Amino acid sequence: MKKDIPHITFNPVSTDSYGFEIISIEHIANNKNRHTHDPELPHQLKFYNLIFFTQGSGRHFIDFKWFPVQENSLVYLTKDQISAFEFSEKLKGYCIIFTEEYFVNSFSNLTNDFVFRLFNPELFSPILQIAKNSDFLTYFNLLLKEYGNPHSFNHKTIINSLLTILISKAENLKQNLTFHISDSAKLVLYQNFVSLLEKNLTQSRSANFYAKELAVSYKHLNTVCKELINKTAKNVIDDFIILQAKRNLINSTTNSSELAYKLGFEDPTNFTKYFKKNTGLTPKSFIQSLEKD
Repeated sequence: MKKDIPHITFNPVSTDSYGFEIISIEHIANNKNRHTHDPELPHQLKFYNLIFFTQGSGRHFIDFKWFPVQENSLVYLTKDQISAFEFSEKLKGYCIIFTEEYFVNSFSNLTNDFVFRLFNPELFSPILQIAKNSDFLTYFNLLLKEYGNPHSFNHKTIINSLLTILISKAENLKQNLTFHISDSAKLVLYQNFVSLLEKNLTQSRSANFYAKELAVSYKHLNTVCKELINKTAKNVIDDFIILQAKRNLINSTTNSSELAYKLGFEDPTNFTKYFKKNTGLTPKSFIQSLEKD
């Protein structure tokens, strides 16, 4: 694997696109040699992507982990995540792709906590298995049908409405199949914690710092994190930093010394020790491990 990871932007096939596109996995596989990047190698998304596998079984690469997928697996990929396909003749499906602008505009009528849950891999697995008898399949097929008729009256509104219904149906399945977060106050606190972490990453790696900024006790922040994602507040911070480090390390324009300062480490040696403590690998070994995949 090359170190230089491509950043994939929204580049629709049709000139009539409004920030939304549905494309078959089979089409991506058949045309992979025409792309500027190999979709079977890690690449960073600059858009949102829902992948629905309709046939076969295999696996999909998400943020440095391979996840098994099969018929009726729904994969949630958020902007900036690392992704890679593993094509096979038996594995088929569709990518529902949309830009951040489309995401914001289309879901503006939904609650903030719903939108936050939607593409948050910390709260839920990025893979949701859809039951064969679910009406999700009915709306998915209807979305495909309507998308294939771009000249119909009020086409964009129809697509937006069907996508909202489809995602809502999937969220309903999450409530039934996985841990459901019923306490919105705890979700809001966690959401604010993550937002603060993104903004103050270089300033502090201390859970006490973030608890103080959130005007709650360290114990309360820790309790909320454990209840929602089964991690301590410190684990959340460490995992976030390590993920950012991994995403940067596989870009050839960033070496480990530059990255150390970028992530708030005064000494590159301390960053190397921190990375190894949390991953079991040095930054260099991490890159080498990916090259073997």
